[in-house]
Amino acid sequence: MNNHDEVREFLTSRRARITPEQAGLPAGTRRRVTGLRRSEVAALADVSVEYYAKMERGSLAGVSPAVLEAVAHALQLDEAERAHLLHLARAQEGPGTLPRPRTRGSGQRMLHESLQWTLGAVTAGPAFVTNGRLDVLAANQLARAFYSDLFDGGTRPPNIAHYQFLDPTARVFYPDWDLAADMTVDVLRTEAGRNPHDKGLHDLVGELSTRSDAFRTRWGAHNVTRHGTGTKRFRHPVVGDLTLAWEYLSLAAEPGHTLTVYIAEPGSPSEERLRLLASWAATQDTGSVAQPL
Repeated sequence: MNNHDEVREFLTSRRARITPEQAGLPAGTRRRVTGLRRSEVAALADVSVEYYAKMERGSLAGVSPAVLEAVAHALQLDEAERAHLLHLARAQEGPGTLPRPRTRGSGQRMLHESLQWTLGAVTAGPAFVTNGRLDVLAANQLARAFYSDLFDGGTRPPNIAHYQFLDPTARVFYPDWDLAADMTVDVLRTEAGRNPHDKGLHDLVGELSTRSDAFRTRWGAHNVTRHGTGTKRFRHPVVGDLTLAWEYLSLAAEPGHTLTVYIAEPGSPSEERLRLLASWAATQDTGSVAQPL
């Protein structure tokens, strides 16, 4: 995940998706590109063609926030894409401008004990903590029963992206597999822009790109989207079909980590099936166990 390659491919892919009509420009009759020309983006951003061409070749070092914002506006980037572009630019300003991820050495530590208590107190739905590359670092009892194939898959720590693309049971567990796969790759692509020095993320992306055509295609699209809440469908091997709302919450005390909670609509069949799953989980010795960061 070379940063200059990331910048080049991101800007090129965003330019290719915008038609002249969408940008308020005449289409003309002799176009050799599907989207905007570099010169058109430069004009819309009020920079020289040479300057924008340098940016699109991957060089964002020294580019001012105003120019980045002008390019983002010209390329019609949404909020998540603008943030991604800023992260890519910040990564080129020197090693001191972005925090490097904590390494997992002999000084491994656990999540805060109070967070473990919080997870244990959530009994109505699956609740778990992940880092930016979607390692599951801790989970309540119901989450371990809900993601039973993930936790039984042998990957340590369990990784949602690894399960999503390399475990065949995921195709059954996620009835809307394509949508879930898109979201998973969006999260990883966003993390790659925010945390370009994460060797664990590099290794994960390399493995998934090698072993999964579906991942490789999505990774090459350079899509990023913000996900904070929504609804997903699941097909659990024990209790069957579930439709659950989810909340994705950043942890202030653990930067780069998020708490995800799934919950069913009160009075719905899914709520009753979650209760059945909780009863089943209580008999399976699937206690809430923290994984080291």
